[in-house]
Parts: sequence; structure tokens; C-alpha cells
Amino acid sequence: MRFASTRLVTDDVPRLAGFYAVLLNADPRGSDDYVEFRPGGAVLAIVSRRSAEQMHGGSWRGAANGSAILEFEVVDVDAERRRVDGLVRDWLQQPKDMPWGNRSMLFRDPDGNPVNVFSAPATRVDAASAA
Repeated sequence: MRFASTRLVTDDVPRLAGFYAVLLNADPRGSDDYVEFRPGGAVLAIVSRRSAEQMHGGSWRGAANGSAILEFEVVDVDAERRRVDGLVRDWLQQPKDMPWGNRSMLFRDPDGNPVNVFSAPATRVDAASAA
């Protein structure tokens, strides 16, 4: 089995897709009911609550995530922090070094989904070598 994608259910696909378009610096592909991003080979899909209910039945709730964290790896967390300054409204953690070596920042998207942007020691830009 191969993990293929994460799909977020929302009441406002264009708003959430617009947020991730800026965050991921990528264009969404789809419609006002369903879009996909493919950053680095992974798939992040965003679907309207109405479409999820039509496709799968049952009752779906947008903006209801309370347990999953979306994680995106970057080369330079601090540069990303500066880049998304005007985009993010709900900060959970400013960039900091974690005990296991990653540098990480954490915030919520417009639907309240937690998003972690991190760099691992092996991919991080060394400030001394970049100068």
C-alpha cells in the first residue's frame, strides 16, 4: 500500500485553494468543488462538503479537523516565515529548533487545519555557507 493523498473537506474551496496556492507557490487544478495540488509529488486535494456528500454519501463537515497536522518540508523555515507573513492569520508556533533537530513553524489554515512547515538538518540551508 502506498499513501497517495490528503483531502480536505471545506465549505469554501476557492478560499482554501487560494491560501494553499500562495503557501505552496503552486496553481490548483480543478473547479470550485474540487482542486488538487501536487507539491513535490504528494497530492493535497480540497473538496467541497456538498461534493463529498454527493460522491460518498453521509454527512461531512468542513473546518472540523482537530487531530491531523499537514506537514511541508522546506529548505529554509525562516525565509518561508517571512514569505507567508501576510498570508497566515493564526500562528501556533513561530520558527524554532525542535529537540530532534528540525526547525519548525506551525499555524492554522483558514479552515483551522494545523500546518507545520519544517526543515530537517540534512536539507536546511546553512546560514554560514549561504553568506
